[in-house]
Amino acid sequence: MKVLLVNPPNCGRSIPEEHYGIDSLKLILRAEPLCLEALAGNLGEEDVMIVDLKAKPGTFGDVLADFVPDVVGITGVTCEANTILELASKAKETVNATVVVGGVHASNDPSFFNKQDIDYIVVGLGKLSFKELLTAMASGRATHDIPGVAKTRPGGGLALTPRAYSRDDLAQESPPRYDLTNRYRDDYVMQPFGFSLGLVSTAFGCPYRCSFCCIEGITGGRYLTHDPETIIRDIGLLGDAPVIRLVDANTFGNVAQSRTLCQKIGESGIKKGFVADLRSDTVVRHPDLFREWKDAGLRTVIVGFEEIDDKKLGAMEKANTTAINSEAIAILHDTGITIIGDFIISPDYHEQQFRELKDYLEKNPVDLPMISILTPLPGTPLYKSMKDRITIHDLDYYTLTNAVVPVSMDEKAFYQNYADLMRSGHTAARL
Repeated sequence: MKVLLVNPPNCGRSIPEEHYGIDSLKLILRAEPLCLEALAGNLGEEDVMIVDLKAKPGTFGDVLADFVPDVVGITGVTCEANTILELASKAKETVNATVVVGGVHASNDPSFFNKQDIDYIVVGLGKLSFKELLTAMASGRATHDIPGVAKTRPGGGLALTPRAYSRDDLAQESPPRYDLTNRYRDDYVMQPFGFSLGLVSTAFGCPYRCSFCCIEGITGGRYLTHDPETIIRDIGLLGDAPVIRLVDANTFGNVAQSRTLCQKIGESGIKKGFVADLRSDTVVRHPDLFREWKDAGLRTVIVGFEEIDDKKLGAMEKANTTAINSEAIAILHDTGITIIGDFIISPDYHEQQFRELKDYLEKNPVDLPMISILTPLPGTPLYKSMKDRITIHDLDYYTLTNAVVPVSMDEKAFYQNYADLMRSGHTAARL
């Protein structure tokens, strides 16, 4: 079969831009669609193509007409959900392909995609289940009972057999098809630092249960790690990429395995820079681990600090403290590792809370603060607790830079404070 895998274009809408002319809050993602490369790598002899509409928007129609796929697979996050529906409709109208939707939003809110132009929904980690679906389709076997795959029934409920995820679902013997995105490689740049990078998966899922996070739905709450040998293999497949982003919600979630990987990188002679995600408490408990990783090439870490108040961290079920966050910042600076710090502001913020966050960042400087607005994403515990407060239900606004519940101060002032905070942090990063 001819299979077209689709990465949606950058999309989503902006309240601060539309209402107040504040256009400095846009977050443009320019990274390869690793999830699609991984899916493609496990499809054997299928004729597979990837179209990355983030890198080359406006090309979908031409690709459909030229490639004429039998199956169109589309991935996406919550703010891309409406765009996915539009892409599915175009695929049906143009080539009448079988349309399969997967990704983060499909895994957490599959019923959203129970629509006429969509045939199947892959819920959760799909590397193995998507292949099982295509194999059943090719052989004419029944597709209604494949674990992790739902056949749509517009107007009716979804029939889904839950999938018990295990390390078998990683299908580690099948490497990602990085070659299918080679024509986009020059577009994969980490902003605002300006270096090109390649992506390598180290694990799926997360051992923690933060209330705002949508990762749990990908693996049903399991934390599934790739073998160090698999990671080394995939790094090698990226050839000349000078920087590797190790993709995992918590790259050092398994400390023993991360030490082994670090040792194997050194033994292999790999000379690349690495970017990884981590928790601050891991840094505080194992500072020696990050000195070892610094020697192996770790140059930048992305740390979810989230809040600067212990009560708010507790409400998020973050299982961490502000004291540990501050200590981790000091350790990472002392080690010479660049910090990208994720912070979440609440719609309940007043000017005082904005000032307190600014003061905190001056006393505990991170190289690039990335500040989002607390957003109740469908399928998360936060969504359940905030559902009655939500006033904006259009998923185009679920970009993490819009308040979808009413703010507690003047709305224009809220977004202006937010924009000023983002601007000051990004200016410091460029310096």
